[in-house]
Amino acid sequence: MAAVKRGQQGKNSRFSTVELLGRATTVQTFDKMRLDGIVTTPQNSYICGQNVLGTLHARNLAVAPCTRLVNSTAMFYRLARPFLFQADAETAHNMSLTALKMLPIPSMGTQDAALQQSFAGLHFANPIGLAPGYDKNAEVPVEIMRLGFGFTEVGTLTPLPQAGNPKPRLFRLVEDAAVINRMGFNNEGQAAAIARLQNIPDTALAGPLGINIGANKDSADRIADYVIGVRNMEPLADYLTVNISSPNTPGLRALQDKAALDDLLAQVMAARSRATPVFLKVAPDLQPADIDDIVNVAMARGVAALIVSNTTISRPDLQSKHAGETGGLSGAPLRDLAQQRLIDFRKASGGKLGLIGVGGIASAEDAYARIRAGASLVQIYSALVYHGPGLALKINRQLLKLLQRDGFANISDAVGTDA
Repeated sequence: MAAVKRGQQGKNSRFSTVELLGRATTVQTFDKMRLDGIVTTPQNSYICGQNVLGTLHARNLAVAPCTRLVNSTAMFYRLARPFLFQADAETAHNMSLTALKMLPIPSMGTQDAALQQSFAGLHFANPIGLAPGYDKNAEVPVEIMRLGFGFTEVGTLTPLPQAGNPKPRLFRLVEDAAVINRMGFNNEGQAAAIARLQNIPDTALAGPLGINIGANKDSADRIADYVIGVRNMEPLADYLTVNISSPNTPGLRALQDKAALDDLLAQVMAARSRATPVFLKVAPDLQPADIDDIVNVAMARGVAALIVSNTTISRPDLQSKHAGETGGLSGAPLRDLAQQRLIDFRKASGGKLGLIGVGGIASAEDAYARIRAGASLVQIYSALVYHGPGLALKINRQLLKLLQRDGFANISDAVGTDA
């Protein structure tokens, strides 16, 4: 059966077919049109402050402007944060997803030409993306884009659903502006994500949609899982990310070794049905020889970009009571290590391999430093826990000022200027 593309299934469609572990599996979709898990009616009134400003037409995402909501995002989060922080981190995470599904969100994106660029054959309205791990099951990509992000990446998605590691497995380190997680690729599986994504019209997404794929923990052949992920998710993705750098799936990082990586990427690239860009997400905990090997294999196999980096298993001096928890550390303590690894990969590749910076980015200055070090795009996630959903918009606005200060007409002109 032909692959189902994003937006190809109409609102009256009832079934889709996907490949899972080599078998055709029927997945029943929703009777009513659902967008990212939200049951909608043709029109829902919404309120900003005291004024009813318009209506939300759910199926075509026509949202009346709400300037007051844009300007008050930071204030709203400052009020909401104490209540969210009373809950454990994973519960608060799930609460935020529910809020995004329920609340009408007018577009906060910027159309300033200075932030727009082409990268890996895709157009990006701005360089700020949401890293995977937040929208694991592709529930809110449209809503995320409307928060001012230039792109979003869902997942990590595995061929089959898996529960992940035992709870608790997500910890806020408030004193350190950090997060430790040992989630373990918990997700509903690729079939569930396909059922959501295939009903999103291409016009509803304001930027590229990345899909991050991984292997099931108990898989007998992890490379085969990545191949299945490519075949399942490529029709719905603007780009695919091969995630082999999570520290929370035992043995996964071994796929970063030269021979294993070469085998993996050879099969991943061969599994594509079209020239979908493939990005490779790497760990920060690497030796110089590892960096050289990864660059050489990635370039030889036609990888479009490296995402530098995932969480770290190292532990700098931390103040939080959760400092001793096992798992990957992200947030502010990762910033300098991730910055250095980006510099290392830029040097090893001679600027010939695309780079996306992630890890500890919480401000326009952080993003700009990563861009000047060689990243064309950046991703944020942990900083949203502490700064709220308006962070992407804030970073973009301040990036414009930094570009103007330094005399750059376009964001692409700043890439690698400090390398």
